[in-house]
Amino acid sequence: MKETPVTELMSRAIELVAPATPLRDIISRMQNRRHSCILIGTDGIPAGIITERDLVCVLERILKDPGLADHPAEEIMSPRPHTILYDQSLFDALAIARAEKVRHLPVVDNQQKLVGLLTQTDLTRAYFHIIELQRNAIEKAIENRTEELRIANRELESLCMEDALLGIGNRRAMEADMNHTHSLAVRYQRPYCVALLDVDFFKRYNDHYGHQAGDRALQQATAVVKETIRQSDRLYRYGGEEFLLLLPDTSLQGGEILIGRLLQALQQAATPHCKSPYGVLTMSAGLVDLQHDADNDTPHWEDVVHRADQALYRAKNMGRNRVA
Repeated sequence: MKETPVTELMSRAIELVAPATPLRDIISRMQNRRHSCILIGTDGIPAGIITERDLVCVLERILKDPGLADHPAEEIMSPRPHTILYDQSLFDALAIARAEKVRHLPVVDNQQKLVGLLTQTDLTRAYFHIIELQRNAIEKAIENRTEELRIANRELESLCMEDALLGIGNRRAMEADMNHTHSLAVRYQRPYCVALLDVDFFKRYNDHYGHQAGDRALQQATAVVKETIRQSDRLYRYGGEEFLLLLPDTSLQGGEILIGRLLQALQQAATPHCKSPYGVLTMSAGLVDLQHDADNDTPHWEDVVHRADQALYRAKNMGRNRVA
């Protein structure tokens, strides 16, 4: 249910404790109340999170130094947890959790104050509820075709986050991730880069080798990109033979180095393309970074992508197989 708000799924049994709270108290609260995490913050605004995974990481240190249990929570917590706004949807939550590889999403209001918590269990339960609805609808449709089947199918399709051919995020997932990453970058004045990648002379490739070969070429290009980028980077199919690469916490210089390495790796993969002047499959790239404005006139993420598209156009005009 793409439009299901997270407020219908979140838990309201949450705790926000002060950063100075001793770790010993945190462990006791999580054990006695069976919480999978404790949020750290002041004035209702979460500044960090301590999860069961965090506690496992410090367990060995506590065994060696029991006094560590009296240290404040802020020394142990994971700072700046990824949050989601209360009016965002189940799809947004699934996309953010997938992109950021997190199991807990604090839910905040427009003033960034904590109102609830979404866990992986909440998201999984909601997701399988959708699947169960579809199964029931299919069973009913066997007996009598109904509108309910079409509704259930549309709802399930709206939750799809991967491109079926390439096994990477689709455009819908990209939009949710871009919105989330952009909001964090603006809030904390952090950098990020966006690269739009386009397979060079791909229409010529399809016309000469056929569409099935074109699909395989896109799969090969995707594999090269995924092998080259870092674990924190996210690749999405933007449309056709175009890809969007999101590089969180990356400067323009760092992004240029990575994209240069990526384009070189694709050329060295040497996938034949006799209709290209390069003789092999290559890509062009338009790379931009988020530019924070001193007057807080920061652009929308769609403006950042538009700038990347303009840079890609320049790369093509300069002869392709390069980054602009």
